[in-house]
Amino acid sequence: MMVVLGELGGSDEYSLVEALKQGKVQKPVVAWVSGTCARLFKSEVQFGHAGAKSGGELESAQAKNQALRDAGAVVPTSFEALESVIKETFEKLVEEGNIPPVPEVTPPPIPEDLKTAIKSGKVRAPTHIISTISDDRGEEPCYAGVPMSTIIERGYGVGDVISLLWFKRSLPRYCTQFIEICIMLCADHGPCVSGAHNSIVTARAGKDLVSSLVSGLLTIGPRFGGAIDDAARYFKDAYDRVSHLISCPYIFFPTPVFNVFLN
Repeated sequence: MMVVLGELGGSDEYSLVEALKQGKVQKPVVAWVSGTCARLFKSEVQFGHAGAKSGGELESAQAKNQALRDAGAVVPTSFEALESVIKETFEKLVEEGNIPPVPEVTPPPIPEDLKTAIKSGKVRAPTHIISTISDDRGEEPCYAGVPMSTIIERGYGVGDVISLLWFKRSLPRYCTQFIEICIMLCADHGPCVSGAHNSIVTARAGKDLVSSLVSGLLTIGPRFGGAIDDAARYFKDAYDRVSHLISCPYIFFPTPVFNVFLN
């Protein structure tokens, strides 16, 4: 037997209709042309690719299904009934002795997914990461044994949190202040600026230490690494302009020069 699934638009299905009428196809044909819902829309609707578009009555799904039915094909009443029609046609061929019966094969068992098996308690997932610093098994995470609520209530800063995560203990205040000062000094000098990036790329290319260092230093200029120099120039310019007008040279006025310096 043959199973054909067509669609509205075009005229390819009519070649099968002619073959059935002329007796060129001897096998039973179960056919269905999808797109019968096109008539429910007020305007013409595009289905799938460019060819799945009804250009006239003969290209509609209803006309094609009726033509196939008149030519001798087995056409169900809907797509949902296609499965049962295929089964009925096959069983009819078996009863007539045209084809041998197909023995029922027990399908192999489908393995249970890991998430369901873990939930049911049948298996236990292996541990991928073992952390001796943070612990999120309870109601709230803990850093080196200190609950998150305690960190918030006591007003721990970045240095205190880093001491718990990196050093697994609460360091003295002078140590945490030193960590925070280092972060503030390095906050604007990460690996994404041109100097650091060029040094990294050069080192990864296999060059020596001096070449890698120089490749980063050569990019220092007005747009990279020159912020401190520019700030000094603005500061000196402001000092030269107002130092003879006021007694205290460090009193800033809201002028464009000072705004640029402050920003």
